[in-house]
Amino acid sequence: MNDTPWHKKLLGGFRKTSDRLTENLTGLVTKSKLDAETLDEIEEALIMSDLGPAMAARIRGKLADSRYERGIDEAGVRQVVADEIASVLEPVAKPIEIEAFPRPQVILVIGVNGSGKTTTIAKLAHLFLEQDYGVMLAAGDTFRAAAIGQLKVWADRLGIPIMAGAEGGDAAGIVFDAVKAATGKGIDVLIVDTAGRLQNKRELMDELAKVRRVLGRLNPAAPHDVLLVLDATTGQNAVSQIETFKEVAGVTGLIMTKLDGTARGGVLVAAAEKFGLPIHAIGVGETIEDLRPFDGKELAKIIAGAQ
Repeated sequence: MNDTPWHKKLLGGFRKTSDRLTENLTGLVTKSKLDAETLDEIEEALIMSDLGPAMAARIRGKLADSRYERGIDEAGVRQVVADEIASVLEPVAKPIEIEAFPRPQVILVIGVNGSGKTTTIAKLAHLFLEQDYGVMLAAGDTFRAAAIGQLKVWADRLGIPIMAGAEGGDAAGIVFDAVKAATGKGIDVLIVDTAGRLQNKRELMDELAKVRRVLGRLNPAAPHDVLLVLDATTGQNAVSQIETFKEVAGVTGLIMTKLDGTARGGVLVAAAEKFGLPIHAIGVGETIEDLRPFDGKELAKIIAGAQ
């Protein structure tokens, strides 16, 4: 029995997701043979649980398999759900590897305002500090004074350097200075906050392109990672954000936050199924410790209520 503090946190964080799935499935499964109508209802229940239509269809296909013709109970359905979720989550559950040479590894963090981007950057920095990496922050979201201020507070708390300018300043200039400073100090990881405006995609694309050009002049391999922070409480809206940001910013990986206390954790599975992008970490809880890489199999069992 897994009773680590993180496992307990996952159990708590995904309880509403698991309960929602239970609620939607209850009464649909009996010991008798699964007919087409029941399979349709199960598929609908899975979609209502935010697992996404592709995943729901996939599970329905597995349940329609001839080996279940003699019937299956609810625990059996949960096991099938857990196995299918695991087959999607296991390949994408990849912690970020710090392997850039020359250093620093430049990580651009993007996401809409309100997704928990700034706090996630702090949690990410903490995760790297725990692994004994030197970390520096760059306040590239120059459109919001609050974002700059918040990032400075976190850098102070974590005892790490930060490069920041005034509100309305040139983000690319700040990133340029940050890379030079990080290189000079021998920093391993530079985490760059970026503006989260999606209302004007063209403006955001232009700004990110400028940041990329500046980075390329200093280090052709940078940015090494472009991470999109997603707020799980927005459900399927998170999936459409991936679509947009992939096109606008060339996203290389995802971090999903606010999985505590939401019934919409199934969107993690929908995102993995649809895009296959690495999901580097998930946020379950409010404290600095609450962003961690995850085990796809363990999480699948928790979501399906099969553990």
